[in-house]
Amino acid sequence: MSWSAIPASVQTILLLACSNLFMTFAWYGHLKRLAGSPWYIAALISWGIALFEYLLQVPANRIGFEHGGYTVGQLKIMQEMITLSVFVPFAALCMMGGVYFMFRGA
Repeated sequence: MSWSAIPASVQTILLLACSNLFMTFAWYGHLKRLAGSPWYIAALISWGIALFEYLLQVPANRIGFEHGGYTVGQLKIMQEMITLSVFVPFAALCMMGGVYFMFRGA
């Protein structure tokens, strides 16, 4: 099956999900993986990872808007839903409970 045969709405969701994987690693992966490195090294590596996020997110939003019939608001809501769907398992699996940080003091 070619990429163009996949419905625009599915392309949008797949690209946004992949971009969120990169975003999550760029934003939070350094906390554990580069804990002993200076902050500027972590920032440079995070920016490098974030480049791949944008290489997926920009086409996802364009496809969703131009061919999927989504509004900007719908794309943003979809992005946030996918972000939570990616972050929660990432925090639980990779950060060992980091998702529960807000409940530790309760």
